[in-house]
Order: sequence, then structure tokens, then C-alpha cells
Amino acid sequence: MSAASASAPRIGMFGGSFDPPHLAHVALAQAAVAQLQLDALHIVPTGQAWYKERALSAAEHRLAMAELAFGGLERVQVDARELQRPGPSFTIDTLEALQAENPGGRLYLIIGKDQFAALKTWRRWQDLVQIAIICIADRADSTRAEAQFDPKIPLPHALVPLQLPLMPVSATDIRRQVTSGVATQQGLARLVPEPVARYIERHRLYISP
Repeated sequence: MSAASASAPRIGMFGGSFDPPHLAHVALAQAAVAQLQLDALHIVPTGQAWYKERALSAAEHRLAMAELAFGGLERVQVDARELQRPGPSFTIDTLEALQAENPGGRLYLIIGKDQFAALKTWRRWQDLVQIAIICIADRADSTRAEAQFDPKIPLPHALVPLQLPLMPVSATDIRRQVTSGVATQQGLARLVPEPVARYIERHRLYISP
């Protein structure tokens, strides 16, 4: 590696609906910064998600919860650009914007195993893998994940696995527990950061009208 490439800024992107952001999201952000030695990690709440069948919570709520969940983490910043962008939200557009803002930088896209398996359905995925190093958050063997993906084109970068503790929590389950009345604020605090639990309670999110 040349001295120039070694000193290039390392910029990560971690996108998602964050509806709500939970403790596994926070753990992944921390793992990405530490394991990839990122100079900055952009947490990007998605805007109009073309792939979501359900309606997302209002943008202002998801942005507020993301700021509560990630705002205190070192080298992590919540990036609202996709919420401000009209029309469907595409990862390639955000990566190209980050590339333009960080000339010479190395881009890292942090995604989960399920997202990785569906990567070939993403808009301009062939361009995406050319400009960003794909980092997969999964405890499974990264070799198996790569074989499942089988892009049929040479990848310019090796896939990078991110090591995570076992944290069986999902935003879908959290919403279901709140809707059903199972999760109290105290119970939520075991699944999401405590300020996010208070925000959900205060704004009565995920409670059926």
C-alpha cells in the first residue's frame, strides 16, 4: 500500500430505516469504526425506501431517534441527506456524494447479511461495488456469504466481515412488541438506547390508532 493510500480518509456509510434504531445497530456502528479504523462513519436514515412494503415512520421521528442513538459515538455522525432528497432513496447516490466530498478517500459500505444477499437488486449495484468496500455484519463465515452472492463480475475489493456479538434483536420485533403492548419503556430500554425508549414512549410511536 502506498503512503498516499495509507493516509487516505476512511469513510464509512451505514444506512437503514432505523425505525427504530436499536442496540445491535449501535454495536455495529461501534464495531465498524473500531475494526475498519474509520475516520468518519455516516449513519444515513433512508428517505423514501423503494424496497419497503410498509410505510416508514415520519422522517423527523427516525432522524431524532438516530441522533439519540448514535449522536454520542466517537467519529460517528448522523447524515440526513437521504431524508432531504426528493423521490426514492438509493445508496449509490449517497456513496457518489460522499466520494465527491472526500476525494481520494476510501469508502466502506456497512450492510447486514440479508442486505448483502439482495445486493444485486439494488440500483446500479455494479457501480456500487466499484467505489465502496463491502463490509458484511454477520457472525457467519464470510466465504459462504461471498459464494451466495456470486456477482459474476470480479470484485475490486475483498469482502470484509465485521465481527459482532450475538444480539438477537430486530426493529420489526420491537415495533411488534410496542404495538401489542408487550414492551414497556423499561422493557424497551433493553432493546434500544434508553433515550430512544423514552422518545418512543413520549411520541407514542408504533401504537395503533
